[in-house]
Amino acid sequence: MRRTKQIDIKRALALAGTFSFLCSCAKACLLPFLTLYFRQLGLSPMMTGMVMGTKHLLTLVWSPAASLLSKHYNKRRVVITCSLVFSAAAALLLLVFPPVGVPGARIGSCNTSSLSSAPTQRPPENTTDAGPSSTTPRPKTVTTFPSDNFTDPKPVPKLTNVSSADRDQEETPRPELKTENGSAVLNVSHGGSKLTSFTDSSPVAKVRRNRSVSLPEQLEEKDSSGFGFLGSLKEMDSQSQLFFLVLIIVSVWELMSAPLDWTVDDGLYEYLDLADASDRHGSTEVWGLLGAACGVGGTGLLVSQLSCLIAASTSRTAVHFFCYAGLVTAALPVAVYLPLYLNKKRDRAHGLMKAMQLVHGSPHALLCAVTVLLVGAAGSAVENFLLWQMQDHGSSELHMGLSLSLALLSQASFPLLSGRVSKLLSPGRVLVVGVASLTLQCFYYAFLWGPWAAMPAQVLSSLSSGALWWSVSSQCEDVATPGAERGVWRFFSSLCLHLGAALGSLAGGFVVQRFGVTWLFLGVALGLVAWCVCLPVLQWKAPRQRRINYSRLLTADASEASDSESEQDRDWLDKALEDDRGNNNYERRINH
Repeated sequence: MRRTKQIDIKRALALAGTFSFLCSCAKACLLPFLTLYFRQLGLSPMMTGMVMGTKHLLTLVWSPAASLLSKHYNKRRVVITCSLVFSAAAALLLLVFPPVGVPGARIGSCNTSSLSSAPTQRPPENTTDAGPSSTTPRPKTVTTFPSDNFTDPKPVPKLTNVSSADRDQEETPRPELKTENGSAVLNVSHGGSKLTSFTDSSPVAKVRRNRSVSLPEQLEEKDSSGFGFLGSLKEMDSQSQLFFLVLIIVSVWELMSAPLDWTVDDGLYEYLDLADASDRHGSTEVWGLLGAACGVGGTGLLVSQLSCLIAASTSRTAVHFFCYAGLVTAALPVAVYLPLYLNKKRDRAHGLMKAMQLVHGSPHALLCAVTVLLVGAAGSAVENFLLWQMQDHGSSELHMGLSLSLALLSQASFPLLSGRVSKLLSPGRVLVVGVASLTLQCFYYAFLWGPWAAMPAQVLSSLSSGALWWSVSSQCEDVATPGAERGVWRFFSSLCLHLGAALGSLAGGFVVQRFGVTWLFLGVALGLVAWCVCLPVLQWKAPRQRRINYSRLLTADASEASDSESEQDRDWLDKALEDDRGNNNYERRINH
């Protein structure tokens, strides 16, 4: 008889929490500051929005596909290990790109970054000294040469204006073009000598000249057309070249890192489900939020402590990438012992199609999906361009890191308040409160005035993120059938959130390019205000499908019923089943 393997739930949760902490800490070290790095490189807001939108779209498509393939071929641990290694290597490739000379590009928040250009901007000393070592510029008579391309590599001795002008007139070549018998004659007089050049203008000479000139051009065209995209890339300006190269590297990076979350989540859930402990699967989310708070706050503190004289702006930015690579490497030993299980009885790993059908059949679930879509679009605007707004008002990496860390800690603290909130407000009203809190945050971000000004608004993240996702989780429990809870949750958290984030990134980059960051936050706030007004009305108008608690009915005390009501109480189950079939939700989840 085969011996069953004993499952240690505490050890599995400890390993899963450690892995979630390290991965979230690694992502928080780099991802919040990624758009700030793109600004430092010289990418425009529209280019930044396109890069981030492409990143979200790749996550939306590739995460479920990679997780399904790893389950089908039973290669989950291999996929997790390869994802960690190659994502760290792909992220470091972004450091090879130098910033382009685009006006308005930010080189960093260090004020001493312009020390290298200070000697050229400092006014010259001892301008009255006429010696050769003086920094006084050359006389203006030097600019009287007929060609601006002429440069004298040798030092120019001190000359008076008159002698300098006379010498220029004597030594400047004076070309004269004449035509004699169909041939062009070029006479160039230089000083006392005269040079004559003849140019044959006969038809045979014209053909020879055309062949000699057109042949290199034809070879260059063939080379550029042969390389295809690389040939067209050479013809672009430096900013466009940098944009396409960054887009390629970020796409490769996302293809490497996207399968990680879904693959780990599926393996851990099936492992806990084998021991009937799947209800404890959500405990790892708190460790992820704590890890993200430590990562973004610690990295901001570390970068701000670096001396500007020792580390240049590029070196200061490289700290984010090296911290990301280091923490991802530290997660590799944990990934080796990570508890994973393959449940071959489950044919459909995710059930997204069934989740879409369940959401489509519930009006309140549809309203929740639209809300998550809009919140994802608004959240992408905050994530992509909030640090730009803070940098414009004098914030350093320390202010940015601590501000984002406070928001994550506030979001992680909401489970402590969820019990009281559930007694006061229904999940639908909590959803409205979450959207209203995000609206207030966007209004506040539009009117920042100093480095620490964004800190008070981060406390509202407990409602704008924590309360909102608690409401979404309650909606998932209402609409999901047994076995489809995780599919409905992933429909809200991944499909709607990443799709909204992709659309919001593209639209946000366009708005910042045309109108500025301030108008982006104002526009997002006005859009959320309109939805806050419409959402309660739509929830009130939408038909509510009544949930039937069969366990409460089965445990009803029959002694309390009167004899006259005995006949009516006999068929309560039949009536409940008929009402349930009439609502077209016969497969609804039953609470035990």
